[in-house]
Amino acid sequence: MQTSKRPPAKYQPKGLPVLYEDKDIIVVEKPGGLLTMGTERDKSRTAHSILNDYVRKGDPRSRNRIYIVHRLDRDTSGILIFAKSESAKIFLQGNWDSTDKHYLTIVHGSLTPKSGTISSYLTENSAFNVYSTTDPAAGKLSHTEYKVLKEVKGFSLLEIHLLTGRKHQIRVQLSENGHPVVGDRKYGKGNDTYGTLALHARSICFTHPVNGRRMTFETGIPDFFIRLVGKEETKNAP
Repeated sequence: MQTSKRPPAKYQPKGLPVLYEDKDIIVVEKPGGLLTMGTERDKSRTAHSILNDYVRKGDPRSRNRIYIVHRLDRDTSGILIFAKSESAKIFLQGNWDSTDKHYLTIVHGSLTPKSGTISSYLTENSAFNVYSTTDPAAGKLSHTEYKVLKEVKGFSLLEIHLLTGRKHQIRVQLSENGHPVVGDRKYGKGNDTYGTLALHARSICFTHPVNGRRMTFETGIPDFFIRLVGKEETKNAP
């Protein structure tokens, strides 16, 4: 796991821990509830705006800016990569297929089999709801690899290897297979009383856009997960 060049805590953007920073990229751990970027419908404070302010160091005339490489849903926590130049962004997005992404999630129920790959064609309707379709021409083929790490009290802790990166992919495919993510008010159970979405982007491995080195970053298990399934460390987690 990369630990070098992490800025001192007093210089970090408030509420958005920086895991790594150099002249080309910045890697952060986004908390749940924070948008990656603004939308036409929601222009509240975002990870993107926080980091733009951070790299401009209070100078609104600064030419420094942050470029979005990928996104996490508002309620999903975990690792996000941002670029500091257009060329770095283009490289990272162009090599996204070789980027290795692992998540942790807690779902309702017990899965059978205990490991496997969920595949379906995902599409979106006019109400912005994503769902699987049997028509290959109407959706994008999406693959989610999962492995059960622990089962307790009607919950299953899963390691997810995201093989494709469609909008709401993990949440939709698990829900359609009868095991919605805990706290998912959009695709989950109507009687789910948990206010926190149990989905966390735990690790990522990618090629640096300038020096070409493979870089890996990993975070711990969120406190919400520990409250649901206990403190036992998951030996098989990424």
